[in-house]
Amino acid sequence: MAYSTLMIENGVARLTLNRPEVHNAFDDSLIAELNAHLDQLHTLAEAGDVRVVVLASEGKSFSAGADLNWMKRMVDYDLEDNLADSRKLAALMHGLDTLPCPTVCRVQGAAFGGAVGLAACCDIVIASGKAKFCLSEVNIGLSPAVISPYVQRALGERQMRRYALTAEVMDAEIALALGLVHMVVEHDKLDDEVDTLLATLLKGSPQAQRATKALMATVAQAPDSDATREHTCQVIAKLRVSQEGQEGLSSFFEKRRPDWAESNNTPHASERRS
Repeated sequence: MAYSTLMIENGVARLTLNRPEVHNAFDDSLIAELNAHLDQLHTLAEAGDVRVVVLASEGKSFSAGADLNWMKRMVDYDLEDNLADSRKLAALMHGLDTLPCPTVCRVQGAAFGGAVGLAACCDIVIASGKAKFCLSEVNIGLSPAVISPYVQRALGERQMRRYALTAEVMDAEIALALGLVHMVVEHDKLDDEVDTLLATLLKGSPQAQRATKALMATVAQAPDSDATREHTCQVIAKLRVSQEGQEGLSSFFEKRRPDWAESNNTPHASERRS
């Protein structure tokens, strides 16, 4: 049985954790599935066939972190086994973080341990008021090591130190205030808000969004350098003379929708579930 599903429709890919009976906990099988899905999505996003990726999960919890049975097996792993295991999780985080297209994380409930990393790797996080986040690793003698680059980028170093060391639970409003979450909505409005955001993202130029996402990653590494300044000039100049750039400018001055927006027909949440 698949632990995750991937559905692609009208340029929107919905990658969904599907282990609600164990609160969508991670194990090696789920990680392998997600890595395979992400490899596929990288290719499709680069080609422009996928415009946006929504990461979600079934059931009450977003994800409870590591699966208990998986953790029991880890007790007998030697150092090399643990390294191999950790590298697969690191590949998952990196693959999600570097998807070329915009990514949206839909968090309906508890997101513990590695699940906080999944949220931090997405470009935009929309959470239900019932959502809770926790870097729980130190309570079982571990560390949020693999996810730390992404979560610290979201929280900042000072807040990361607190929540990684205390394993305190952050409710949705605290997560919003700290920057881990972008929007908190009523639980029964979560899908509507995701759909509204998708419609907004689909108005943008696919090429420009890919270029902008890549640009942000480059600028973050060295925001004030000659190389970065030259890179920013190269990016905007190339976009201006590109086919999509020309179409975007023409449609703006002609007061019409650009051609990439004409075919958008993202199904509403109620339509998807009917």
